[in-house]
Amino acid sequence: MNLRELKELIEFLIEKEIAEFELERGDVKVRIKRAGEHMVVHGHGDPRFFAVPSAASPAPVLASSPAVAAPPAAPAAPVKAVEEETLHTVKSPIVGTYYEAPSPGAPPFIKLGDTVVEGQVLCIVEAMKLLNEIESDAAGEVVKILATNGQPIEYGQELFAIRPKK
Repeated sequence: MNLRELKELIEFLIEKEIAEFELERGDVKVRIKRAGEHMVVHGHGDPRFFAVPSAASPAPVLASSPAVAAPPAAPAAPVKAVEEETLHTVKSPIVGTYYEAPSPGAPPFIKLGDTVVEGQVLCIVEAMKLLNEIESDAAGEVVKILATNGQPIEYGQELFAIRPKK
């Protein structure tokens, strides 16, 4: 696959608003996945990689690095960083699917701003058809919920940020 073909493919995917695409031709494999404002293209077997900001400019940017991702967000203000350091995060002990409620249609275990105690159930992670209750390992106020209902999650992924009681 040459540069012109890749550009045409990217333009077509943007035009048709296709979120994910994968193509294999011999030893060349191209996978394109759009996430929000940016499109990232990874190629295997070809030393060129492209990143196309779909909102900023429609033309691909050529780079020689192994992967080009969206530019990192501006660093948070130092005051906010100090605030973040005081938060306790609850991480998933297993790989599975995150559920915020005990059953469909039921109210969620917790909401943003709720006060939780140590040992209180925060969510369920389904793994291999088993529903595993994830409990809080700290008491305090829930300030961030970092997963969405039905989202696949990884081992060690942060699920909640809790401002501990003092």
